[in-house]
Formats: sequence, C-alpha cells, structure tokens
Amino acid sequence: MKTASVKEIKTALADVPTSELITLCLELSKFKKENKELLTYLLFESSSEASFIADIKTETIEQFSLINTSSYFYIKKSVRKILRRIKTYIRYSKNKETELELLLFFCQQMKSFKPSIKGSDALHNIYKREVININKKLLKLHEDLQFDYLEDLKKLG
Repeated sequence: MKTASVKEIKTALADVPTSELITLCLELSKFKKENKELLTYLLFESSSEASFIADIKTETIEQFSLINTSSYFYIKKSVRKILRRIKTYIRYSKNKETELELLLFFCQQMKSFKPSIKGSDALHNIYKREVININKKLLKLHEDLQFDYLEDLKKLG
C-alpha cells in the first residue's frame, strides 16, 4: 500500500462529512497511544497551555522521584526516558514558549537531582546538550521573551 501525502489527505478530508470524520478520528486513536494523546491534547488541553505545562511538570517531578538510583546506568536510562516523553509533549504543543519552559524545567530537575549528575559523563552530556539546545531555541524568540528565559538559563549555569 502506498501512503498518501499530507496534501492528498488534506484534500480527501475536505470532502468527508462531519460524522464520518469523527469515525476516522476514533479509528486513528485506536492504533497508537501517541495518536490518542495528541487527540487528547488538541481537544482538551490546547485551550489552556498553562495547565498543560503544569501537568507535565507534575508528571516530570513524579518520574524523577521514581528513578532507581542504585547505579548511574539506571539513572541515565530513566533520564533519557523522561526527556523523550517531554519532547513528545513538546511536539504536540508546537509552542516555542512551552518548549523552552519544559526543557528549562527538565534541566532544573537534573541539576537538583541526587546523586549529582556530575558523577556520570553521560548524564552530564545529556544536561549540556539540552542547555545548548535551549540556547539555540532562545535565539528564535522575541527579545522580551528571550530576556525572561535567559534569566532562568543563567541560573542553570
């Protein structure tokens, strides 16, 4: 089966009646958890970005508290999993401020994590990579927003 392009899908969806569109969305949500999460975001959480961010921060704090600290190997695996999850949420939102806020929060959590991430080169490199990533994304924002986020970034070091 050849997959249709986005343009072809958009054209085909324009001709579909509303009731059939609902059925198509429900079918789509049955296949992957990410599809269901994206629909949940678009339908319920996109109108209140602040509460969406707060929910993700709460979830992130919870995930950091559940990390197995018996070895840096387990810590690294868990941190990567948390970061992957945050980046998935960022893809749903597509909002630059949300992206910066969540990545800054992730770095703050890593910096305050015990045992220190400085004990592992891999963890420290993940942290440094995300700080560099934040710097790049910061340059694409409006100057007023850059100033606000730059203050938070300076606290990270």
